[in-house]
Amino acid sequence: MTFNDRIFGVLMIVLAVAYGWGATQFPEPFGGAESVGPDTFPLLLAVVLVLSSLYMIVRPDPDHAWPWSRTGIELIVAVVVLILYALLLQPLGFVISTTLAVGTLCWRMGARPLNAYLTGAVSGVVVYFLFSFALDLALPLGVLSFLEVN
Repeated sequence: MTFNDRIFGVLMIVLAVAYGWGATQFPEPFGGAESVGPDTFPLLLAVVLVLSSLYMIVRPDPDHAWPWSRTGIELIVAVVVLILYALLLQPLGFVISTTLAVGTLCWRMGARPLNAYLTGAVSGVVVYFLFSFALDLALPLGVLSFLEVN
């Protein structure tokens, strides 16, 4: 596994460089260069991916067997939830999709369903307001579009 981790780390660095380069290809916004533009978040993700990949190359994990028991099933459930989140983000909107995704993942990690979905709802609303008002970046409202303030 240590060899596999190192190969995976190198591949992730290649992906991060390509992703970061792609982010720099966004056209400059109409008003000129901004401190927070469309390339800011992808560039931050690329830097985090490079740093994580370097750590994986330098300090790979010891060999472990793949968890085909309950843990393996929970990993598959998490991947399915994230795929559904991506598919439902536009039609349902950010707040509702995030509430469902975060709530389901919290619930699957052992939280009580009420607490899990309350955490999801608070997370969705806080992140929506942070992106909309603090960063001035639009997130889809979906079915909540009647709440949009012009």
